Amino acid sequence: MNENTNSILGEFLQSAREAKKLSLRAVEKAVGVSNAYLSQVESGKIKQPSPTILHKLSELYEVAYNDLLSLAGHPVPDDDSRESNAPRVFDRFGDISKDEEQELVAYLAFLRARKGRNE
Repeated sequence: MNENTNSILGEFLQSAREAKKLSLRAVEKAVGVSNAYLSQVESGKIKQPSPTILHKLSELYEVAYNDLLSLAGHPVPDDDSRESNAPRVFDRFGDISKDEEQELVAYLAFLRARKGRNE
């Protein structure tokens, strides 16, 4: 995982936290992870937060767990139900690399978090 991916995850998590109007201390109390650790995740210093922590954050921030897994570089289980109901949006772009797919997922997650902040 490259440094840019770490910063995308961190920026997304920070944006999601701010959209919920939560401080790092409030998140610490809600999920049981120290605010210092959370700060390091948001700043990109933590290279790959555990799936357990990402799951807790996804529930608190009301964001897709699979998106956080992908942004952190963890394997993401296939979700066949999503593909069977609609064509994959990535098919519109033609062949894309795994890195490009992660960037697109990260950008979509960022847009969704910003939308939550503006409502």
